[in-house]
Amino acid sequence: MSPEEKRLILVVDDEPRMRKFMRMNLELEGFHVAEAANGLEALEKVREDLPDLVVLDVMMPEMDGFEALEHIREISSAPVIMLTVKADEGDKVRGLELGADDYVTKPFSPRELMSRIRAVLRRVEVPTPTQGELVRVDDYLQIDFNRREVIVGGERIKLRPTEYRLLYHLVNNAGWTLTHETLLSKVWGQAYRDETHYLRLYIAYLRQKIEPDSSNPRYILTERGLGYRFVYFDRTKAQKEKGAEWAGR
Repeated sequence: MSPEEKRLILVVDDEPRMRKFMRMNLELEGFHVAEAANGLEALEKVREDLPDLVVLDVMMPEMDGFEALEHIREISSAPVIMLTVKADEGDKVRGLELGADDYVTKPFSPRELMSRIRAVLRRVEVPTPTQGELVRVDDYLQIDFNRREVIVGGERIKLRPTEYRLLYHLVNNAGWTLTHETLLSKVWGQAYRDETHYLRLYIAYLRQKIEPDSSNPRYILTERGLGYRFVYFDRTKAQKEKGAEWAGR
């Protein structure tokens, strides 16, 4: 049995022809398919059928895709791919901020949709940690790769799958600058090498979760024009630098 045959995809679109088109192509690839014609029906299906992934149209009457996504995120962590007729980056960022995992712009080919679905499902299947159960960065930050959690100031915080994959690659290459293209390829896939807004947004998510001050990061550093670098915070060095700064005043 192929991995696709175990996967249930929920297709949400108010156009019957579009739902039929997606169902036919998904089933040809071995996926199971459920359908919803609007946002409210989608919420019921998410609760009852527990889909592995949701393909959600943005432009729907009564409850649009953005509102439906907000409600879905209250009850499910299933990955969501938004369908939109707009290629506007502002709409993409809005969807990603609400918890979408990817976007496909209409019109699209069956091949593009399958590629995006498989890429998102691969991201959900997070890599097996190779560093042991717990990575101790310092007294403030520890990373529990087995549980997909970060321990920040003694409090455990869950990571979303994409956040986990991004942090995993950064930590496993600590001290090295990973280019935008490298991180996008490793975390999202080769087809996403130019989607830098995805990377910026998820770096911001991680910083909000792990940094004492996300506006002045000490773990995930930006190498302007190149990429990002994870560093182990050296408290002793920082204290010495602060002492030298005060001594010079």
